Amino acid sequence: MIDANALRKGVVFEMDGSLFKVKDYHHNKTARGGATIRVKAFNLRTGSNIEKTFNSGERVKNIRLDYKKVQYLYSDDRFYYFMDNETFEQPAINAKMVEDVAGFLKEGLTVKLTFFGDEPLDIDLPTSVELEVTEAEIAVRGDTATGVTKKVICETGLEVQCPNFVEVGNIIKIDTRTGEYLTRM
Repeated sequence: MIDANALRKGVVFEMDGSLFKVKDYHHNKTARGGATIRVKAFNLRTGSNIEKTFNSGERVKNIRLDYKKVQYLYSDDRFYYFMDNETFEQPAINAKMVEDVAGFLKEGLTVKLTFFGDEPLDIDLPTSVELEVTEAEIAVRGDTATGVTKKVICETGLEVQCPNFVEVGNIIKIDTRTGEYLTRM
């Protein structure tokens, strides 16, 4: 059991038989009353979001998670498939769990998969990925004193704002935490 004060962004806990990952956390202390902890969490099994308020001193069940390096293989309508780099098993994770980061997943990309027992729950991406530009708006000459950007579409369907000099066929590096363009390779 862990104290509700220990809940921070990224912490996974169990409540009412479900596993939740904290997305946002706020600690509020009133003058005479006790502190409250307001948490926005993501249900790792169903994909639903909840908001829960805990009083200071309340406890939630801590869980033990395992992590494995896996390689992304492919996806279908319902699941994303990966291959364990050591055992060559192919765990699948529900598409609803991956929808926020699906644009960064490129065939062959090595990621860290979070497991609860044998059940894959969550995915951790590297801090940046390299993707090929498949569509780009036509660059217009002119105002280059300011950081003029244009929208490009990468091989995975991800849309990114890039500088005007990025063209179709370029490989660009993208920050997976923010979704922003970093550099052209």
